[in-house]
Amino acid sequence: MTKGLKLTLIIHAVYILVTSLWPLVDIVSFMVVTGYKTDIWLVKTVGALLLPISLTMLSFLCFKAEPFPLIILGASTALAFMGIDLVYALNDVISDVYLLDAAVECVFLLAWIYHLYYATNGRHPR
Repeated sequence: MTKGLKLTLIIHAVYILVTSLWPLVDIVSFMVVTGYKTDIWLVKTVGALLLPISLTMLSFLCFKAEPFPLIILGASTALAFMGIDLVYALNDVISDVYLLDAAVECVFLLAWIYHLYYATNGRHPR
């Protein structure tokens, strides 16, 4: 695993881990930042579902494996959240703070695409 891929993996996995644990640990502070939610069970369900994604990503640090499953998981997770953030924030369904998350997810998506490009072309940047 290249240093760049490892860095992308760690930053994205920790970001997902923190944002998944936050509503599970302290829903009140989560809603102060992200806006009031009527379906708290759904917020907590999404948080719980994100935990295995971050843990799976982090598991790639422990095992030698092809990078493609990791890249697909990271890129598709970033794309999904970016799309959800943009559609619902721009339609005033969720708080505009989610536009900041969309920007962060866009950076993650671009990083994963970068790693996919180099992984498929056989060249690995340092």
